[in-house]
Amino acid sequence: MLNILATYDLSDALVTTLAIFFFVIWVWIVITILMDLFRDHELNGWAKAAWCLFLIVFPPLAALVYLIFRGHGMRDRAIKEQADAKKQFDDYVRETASTTPVDELHKLDQLRQSGGITDEEYAKMKAKLIN
Repeated sequence: MLNILATYDLSDALVTTLAIFFFVIWVWIVITILMDLFRDHELNGWAKAAWCLFLIVFPPLAALVYLIFRGHGMRDRAIKEQADAKKQFDDYVRETASTTPVDELHKLDQLRQSGGITDEEYAKMKAKLIN
């Protein structure tokens, strides 16, 4: 064990670090390609399966071919997905935040009528909402 550590010098450590760096970049590229592949609604299932198979069998070649032939649309698909996610979030916030004090008073009145809260609790909550 000590003999292995004795022969592992700074240049080996730098080469190892560089190899790890390029491996992480490679994984990042493959994940980005797969995300773009499944984000694209214009491709059918067979084409997506073929690209996945090609990425598994010939990874560097498949990644380069994908980036060359389909790379131009990757940015557009990512922007569209982000815009859709933002629109859904904005709609959710708008729907959630759209309750007015009148809506809250109506809910309180329904709770009081159903017996969920007492008249005193209703009066306290109503005063809190109005003020």
